[in-house]
Amino acid sequence: MRARQLLRSLHGNKVGAALEELHRSENDLAAALLHVSDQHKVDHEIFYVARDIARWSQEHVRRLAEVGGDYGLDLDPDAEDDATPLAPIKQKGTELTGRFHEPTLLLLADLRRIHRDAAGVSLDWEVLAQTAQAMQDRELLGVCQECHPETLRQMRWANAKVKETAAQIMVTG
Repeated sequence: MRARQLLRSLHGNKVGAALEELHRSENDLAAALLHVSDQHKVDHEIFYVARDIARWSQEHVRRLAEVGGDYGLDLDPDAEDDATPLAPIKQKGTELTGRFHEPTLLLLADLRRIHRDAAGVSLDWEVLAQTAQAMQDRELLGVCQECHPETLRQMRWANAKVKETAAQIMVTG
């Protein structure tokens, strides 16, 4: 146990920075998924699935906050959502933007953004898992092994939706 604490303190700054970045990225991914859900309410699959998989990122934020304490971090366990005072303003802005752009093109752009964000989060999980393995930090490795597959599923969902809709969106007028 003492050796593990020594390793954590020796590598804590680097691992802490990685944990903070992943915590921020998961938070951003959850917010982006909720935004896509709200933006495309008329598409029930997008609305409900994006909300469901946003919960995974919210849970990842909580898990990262828990393990972050082992590295001297005080990460917020509650993922941000759109229940901020600026949310109505942001929503109105997206409604206005939607009037000047074709909604299907916005959907395609949003799905591409979700895929890119999830791919970045996936790489962060990979880095953290490799680090945890090298440090023999079983708790951190366990969190990575539980959360990373869900991030991969988020990425695959966005990719599948792009494949499903891209040709139809780009070809039809």
